[in-house]
Amino acid sequence: MMIQMVTAWLYYRSVWAVIVLMPAGIWMYREFLNEECKKKEQEFQKQFREMIQTVSSALATGYSVENAFYETQKELQVMYPPQARVSKELLIIARKLRMNIPVEQVLEEFACHVPSEDVRSFVTVFVTAKKSGGDMIGIIRNTTNQIGDKIEVKREIDTLLSAKKYEFQIMSAVPYGIIGYMSLSFPEFMGQLYGNVLGIGVMTVCLLVYGSAYYLGVRILRIDV
Repeated sequence: MMIQMVTAWLYYRSVWAVIVLMPAGIWMYREFLNEECKKKEQEFQKQFREMIQTVSSALATGYSVENAFYETQKELQVMYPPQARVSKELLIIARKLRMNIPVEQVLEEFACHVPSEDVRSFVTVFVTAKKSGGDMIGIIRNTTNQIGDKIEVKREIDTLLSAKKYEFQIMSAVPYGIIGYMSLSFPEFMGQLYGNVLGIGVMTVCLLVYGSAYYLGVRILRIDV
């Protein structure tokens, strides 16, 4: 909302422009929410990796599948606070297992509850291996390595793009700074761009060019792994 108000004042000097710019404000808010969701998904990806590593270690020491998840919940309670997503999910899994719900059903419900490709892939292969008597420990280790590789690639990409993202943020603020400076330093000159059809048209074209460049920049810097 604040960005809409600043944009409306700098480009149009009109309160009504806030309403006109509402779709752009909604889009930016959604982009912000998407970025926050991606950060949470990346954090859970690391937590899930720790989870299946612990399950694998428990199975390797001779625990049954059910007891391996109990042991995993106990160990990760030390690493993560109760409000962490992995702690909540493991608590649900442990409760369902104590209710004698088959582990296959519990994990399938877990995969449906968590919108993650890694989780779905792991659960599908894990359940299939358990039903067919496959090497579950090897499957878990293989899944852990794949998730670890994906996390490493994502971290390298973020490192390479961090400077570009910072530059993009600065460049995104430059047009606002220029218009603000011109409005304060040369109010009579800038006044010709407000309150008339020609001025509104010129500022609208400038805003559309800026908006298109911003949208393109966001898409270029968004790389999904």
